[in-house]
Amino acid sequence: MSADTDGPLSGVRVLELGNFIAGPFAGQLFGDYGAEVIKIESPDGGDPMRRWGVTVDSGSLWWPTIARNKQSVVADLRDADDLAMVQQLGTECDVVLENFRPGTLAKFGLDYSTLTVANPGVIVTHVSGFGQTGPRSSEAGFGSIGEAIGGIRHTTGDADRAPARCGISLGDSLAAMFAVIGTLAALHERAVSGKGQEVDVAIYEAVAALMESSMADYDVAGVLRSRSGGTLRGVAPANAYPTRDGSEVLIAGNADAVFARLCTAMDQPEMASDPMWATHGARGEREHQLDGIIADWTKTIDSDDLLGLLREHSVPAGRVYTAADMLTDEHYLAREMVQRFTSRAGIDTAMLGVVPKFSRTPGSIRDVGPVLGEHTNLYR
Repeated sequence: MSADTDGPLSGVRVLELGNFIAGPFAGQLFGDYGAEVIKIESPDGGDPMRRWGVTVDSGSLWWPTIARNKQSVVADLRDADDLAMVQQLGTECDVVLENFRPGTLAKFGLDYSTLTVANPGVIVTHVSGFGQTGPRSSEAGFGSIGEAIGGIRHTTGDADRAPARCGISLGDSLAAMFAVIGTLAALHERAVSGKGQEVDVAIYEAVAALMESSMADYDVAGVLRSRSGGTLRGVAPANAYPTRDGSEVLIAGNADAVFARLCTAMDQPEMASDPMWATHGARGEREHQLDGIIADWTKTIDSDDLLGLLREHSVPAGRVYTAADMLTDEHYLAREMVQRFTSRAGIDTAMLGVVPKFSRTPGSIRDVGPVLGEHTNLYR
């Protein structure tokens, strides 16, 4: 894999230390944007992500994506020679990205205070459950726990059921994204000061940062946000509605002008001026009743026809997609959000494309998940 790319982070070198999702997904994003990412893996099987999720012949179908654009270097940090190699890389990289338990880097002489002696511009980005400081910093942190403590689990699911998760590793992925954002900010500042710094991302804080005004709602008004199923309480209509052919279509018609257009599409224009439905507040008070009226209409129409009608009336709507829908959707394909590569195991693998799009220095997928230790000899 060549480190020469046209991506916006071309020339940036990242040393990735860590496993699973929160750190490695950040490494994937750095690689997508053109950085050279050197991933250190244990000789004892490497990153467990090689075996996680859906597998074919014991190999993960996730691995080619989360490890794309990375070099795999095997090193046992308990071995003096291997550790010396990794320490040397730490002095040569712009960014050291890690998601070990706080304090682990210092045991191996890879902490910021040690690395900065030889590499004063290094940026050490930490991803952990609770951050590098505070009374819980030493605890093991997982994405699911971060989602609970960050508040999103309390607001996810149906009101009469236990808190639910959204079906993906949301906490880990949010932490990874904040790690990238924070590192990019530190790289920008370094261009002015010439100095590196540490970037401290806690999974629970990455989740909490998305919780909108829920803290102020309770602190000031005594309103505690809770679970409300597929809607936001008081915002209507904004729900998934059934269609005649068994699909579900999300309709976002909560703004007054949009709701009026939806009423016209439903051939019930009088609803838009009826005091029961005419205002955002009135619709919110009767959201379940309104959802029933709309569902009674949508379930008489096939999904394609419904979407065409809503598009004709400028009502925001979209089918509730599965992966099967994504693979064949013309918009996904036109924006290169479905890309195919052959994995190291010889499997034709579909993966999502690079986000966001850059007009002049586009990111790219230059390679997919390497075999364990594929690039070790480059650094011995």
